[in-house]
Amino acid sequence: MDGISSEDGATAVKLARRVLQENIGKDKLPAVAVPDSFSEKRGVFVTLNRNGELRGCIGFPTPVLSLSVAIPDAALSAALHDPRFPPVRAEELPEISIEVTVLTPPVLVSAPPARRQEAVTVGKHGLIIAGYGRTGLLLPQVPVEYHWDAGTFLDQVCIKAGLPPGTWRNDDTELYTFEGQIFYEEEHT
Repeated sequence: MDGISSEDGATAVKLARRVLQENIGKDKLPAVAVPDSFSEKRGVFVTLNRNGELRGCIGFPTPVLSLSVAIPDAALSAALHDPRFPPVRAEELPEISIEVTVLTPPVLVSAPPARRQEAVTVGKHGLIIAGYGRTGLLLPQVPVEYHWDAGTFLDQVCIKAGLPPGTWRNDDTELYTFEGQIFYEEEHT
């Protein structure tokens, strides 16, 4: 995977934290100096966890924005606009941990639907399913976290899209894989 350095990944997490602290916590913090690599357009997701439970996750699956724009946008969207959760409140910020996943561009799985499961590597691939007017995405870390095999991962991305499990076997769906570099917040105040 053509990724960013671990130092740049740490900067990505700091940038996401700063945006949350400034916009939700109303703290005045120094600017985060972003490296040259942040001028590249990359897919990115920001995941927020509170006490080990998902609190928000939003991002850009395709490289439509530079990282310097996409990371703050995704961080605020995850905190304030994830429809699964109420907006994050300032008093929650100390309990929130941040994860930034930088993505490779999605690649269409060319295998026939009956063989798609063989094209998916748990722990390496994230999935996007598209069909019947619906789309769903799961990041590469999700099946590892839940101990899913490839078949379960495929069924779960269908469910995320609002499709019945097994829809990935239909000719009328498209399946994409992508990879992600995951950067975790070490600690925060």
